[in-house]
Amino acid sequence: MSTPEPAAAVEELTDPATVDDVEWAARLLAATPTHEGRDPELLRQWARRADEFGSRLAPVRSTAHVIERDDGLKRMLLARYTSRPPTVELYTDTLALAEELVDARGWRAWYPPGSVRAAALAHEAVHAHLHHGPAKGALRQALGHTVLRLGRLRVAGHVAGAEEVAAHAYARTVCGLGRSPLLLTAALRAALTRPGREN
Repeated sequence: MSTPEPAAAVEELTDPATVDDVEWAARLLAATPTHEGRDPELLRQWARRADEFGSRLAPVRSTAHVIERDDGLKRMLLARYTSRPPTVELYTDTLALAEELVDARGWRAWYPPGSVRAAALAHEAVHAHLHHGPAKGALRQALGHTVLRLGRLRVAGHVAGAEEVAAHAYARTVCGLGRSPLLLTAALRAALTRPGREN
């Protein structure tokens, strides 16, 4: 679960109710390479569909080995999934900062104690699920991005960043969060890139 860099002014973080979860997802897509110059409405449509896909996923069981590390602030990561061997790296320093931000911003009702860690694990479980099974193709179909059409044959294309949006939506749903982890990762990005901050 990386800390995305949505194309949003930092001041919007002071009133997160003004930016809904789908808009944060659209901003994540807009900041993803290959989407430069894409129609913002198309990005919102893809964001909405990826969010819906993730929120409707059946519970995903992870068999990945979990390793805790403490160098996430330098890497700007909360967690990361690697497939060989299946491993989830949890960055305890970034998780601790996320918990501090939740308290400082008064977001505890949205992110109950322990939910940031649980959401990071759930998020990475979806990355593994999409990496190893047919769900990746199902996500492409749900997005409706056609890259080739031959008569009635339609080939669904990859949308960079859509898996990330789906994983955040899944984590929000299964962990019972009031808001997507995207909001929290945007706040982390702002905190970690604040001028004068020492990591």
